[in-house]
Amino acid sequence: MGLQGLFQKNEFISGIIRDIQNLLFVLGSDLATPIDVKNERVKRISKDDIEMIEKLIDEIDKELSPLKNFILPGGTLLASLLHHARTVCRRAERRLVSLSEKERINEHVIPFVNRLSDLLFVLARYANKIENVDDIKWTG
Repeated sequence: MGLQGLFQKNEFISGIIRDIQNLLFVLGSDLATPIDVKNERVKRISKDDIEMIEKLIDEIDKELSPLKNFILPGGTLLASLLHHARTVCRRAERRLVSLSEKERINEHVIPFVNRLSDLLFVLARYANKIENVDDIKWTG
């Protein structure tokens, strides 16, 4: 099964990923356009985008067992890919913090990316759950 098949297997996850991909294009245009440029055609990440992600996190988290341990990235292939995307998102967040120290950026960008990484984490756990694969507990 190819990558597309992995996401098609679960319409819920694939729909979320599609929505996030659209928001990532908005994020790109937001960062590419200086914040003081008043261009009505440039969409920007908003508080509503952050709240939408937070609602998704809450909705998915209700389906998961509470975390009692740290977990390692892994499980199913889909969960592993989502964990990988989460680490890329965390790296982007650190770079955005550095950028914000040098340039003025939309105040919603960093919280959006932070919440996005949390969404990817719960999606990874959910991907394991729907395949009946346990999260890998950290034993360190």
